[in-house]
Amino acid sequence: MKKKVLSVLLASTMVASLAACGSSDDAVSESTSAATSTSAAASSEDTAEAYNLTEINCVVNGTLTATEDNGQAEFVEQWEAAVSEILGHDITLNITQLDHSGYVDAVGRLFVSGDLPDVMIMSADMFKQYAPTGLLWDMADAYDNAEFQNRLNLTGINEGLKDSEGHLYGFAPAYGNGCVTYVKQTWLDAVGIDINDVTTFEDYYNMLLAFHNGDPDGNGVDGDTYGVIASGYIGSEAPWINYLPEFWQDAYPSLVQDDDGVWYDGFQTEETKAAIERIKQGVADGAIDPDTLTASTKIAREKWFSNDQTGSEGAFTYWAGTWYQTLTDNFIKNGVDAELAQLAPIEEVGAYLNREAPVWVIIDDGDGDDSREQAIFDAFIDTMMDGDVVQTLWTYGAEDVHWSIHAEEFTTNPGTDSATTYSYEEGEFHLKQSPNDSNSVWKKNAMDPALVVSPLTNGYTDTSELAVVGNEFFTDNCVDAPVSPSCDAWTEYSGEIISARTEAISKVVRTDNSITVDQAMEEYVAAVGAYIDEALEQLNAQ
Repeated sequence: MKKKVLSVLLASTMVASLAACGSSDDAVSESTSAATSTSAAASSEDTAEAYNLTEINCVVNGTLTATEDNGQAEFVEQWEAAVSEILGHDITLNITQLDHSGYVDAVGRLFVSGDLPDVMIMSADMFKQYAPTGLLWDMADAYDNAEFQNRLNLTGINEGLKDSEGHLYGFAPAYGNGCVTYVKQTWLDAVGIDINDVTTFEDYYNMLLAFHNGDPDGNGVDGDTYGVIASGYIGSEAPWINYLPEFWQDAYPSLVQDDDGVWYDGFQTEETKAAIERIKQGVADGAIDPDTLTASTKIAREKWFSNDQTGSEGAFTYWAGTWYQTLTDNFIKNGVDAELAQLAPIEEVGAYLNREAPVWVIIDDGDGDDSREQAIFDAFIDTMMDGDVVQTLWTYGAEDVHWSIHAEEFTTNPGTDSATTYSYEEGEFHLKQSPNDSNSVWKKNAMDPALVVSPLTNGYTDTSELAVVGNEFFTDNCVDAPVSPSCDAWTEYSGEIISARTEAISKVVRTDNSITVDQAMEEYVAAVGAYIDEALEQLNAQ
């Protein structure tokens, strides 16, 4: 990784800010101040040769499905070969894959250490925090002159990422997507509920209670199951409420704009207080699995589709589209009835939230010369959307590892009632068995083919019927999430603010009744109220 020299002031202030949640400080030393990109994008070959780019160090989270034990080495090998052919010289790709649930914290520690990669992926909320710091390269000129420009069909996604002065500090290869609530059909049948009759929070809550108080898993015991599980009572990044939308309803517990464009703290509202009370009651009643307090996304989903449904849950709100198929496949693999119902947004929710798109960013080395950063853009981002070989790698993974066009036949879950045989002719594009799980068919790599801003041009597509249905269901029932805040104070203090929110909710929800929601809110304001006021002042002055 490229070592950047950070000032003592920057390092110390960032450590204080990032200790809670991995947020970057807005102070930037002279050595890390980014120069505005002024050079027009040169050709990929000329720019790369001018800088002599030999390697790219990349930091990713779980967005890259090709993990170390799931074909990442083959993905990297094929990426290097394809990019070498495009650029005319070799480039080594080094991937550091961090835990998905702890990604915000881990990235924050990277920035504190100064041992930074060349390129990394960021959520929209992280991007809003880091974009003003000067640590990210302005790729506006490179983007405007990119080879893929003539193939873009969703131009508004990245145009919307440009700031008021036209700077572009990150690239989104796809739109954001969001979560929908999935419900086990066999559990609905067991408790005698029709998913189409669940239209209000009262209906939804009664469904969760039926899952907890009855015997939906059919093991002969009442009360050993729960209604719903999530990864935390509140999310660790925007849009915050997407894993328990029915409980949050009209609350949005972050800095948010009203209808007149005025920023305010949505966490301090009566709507948020009511949502916390609903969550507290849900945990006390068994409607919400208590494991929600500490569960990661991985733990939550694996408990939901576990082969032992005792202690599991009937409902789970998770990502739409491809995940509809992935979740179904995991039920099949575990020998559990796989039919899932998608719950239309209840009246109090109105619509699911389409998150702001995650982005790829390039770290600016602060030397005032854009040739290195332009070479990284050409080799990494421009090729990512080439419509052919490299884009296929990012979309589906490595050839003959994750997908193939050669004739083959294989069976998943052989010898069981869930056995499925797949047969393909020579030349027919298809997904293969997952490298680390022969009973699962591979789905995608880092980009969902249904969400990309520029489509593949080679005709390769393998989107399952369930994924198509899931995407259509989500797009028919979603609205865009509120815009994330972006100002110096939010960048500096968001770590403390986010931690204070989580702590306040956890204290109220605890079953020992140690603190009321009003008392928790008072403690929250005492801890971070000054930071919030400073951020709101800056946001409303923009």
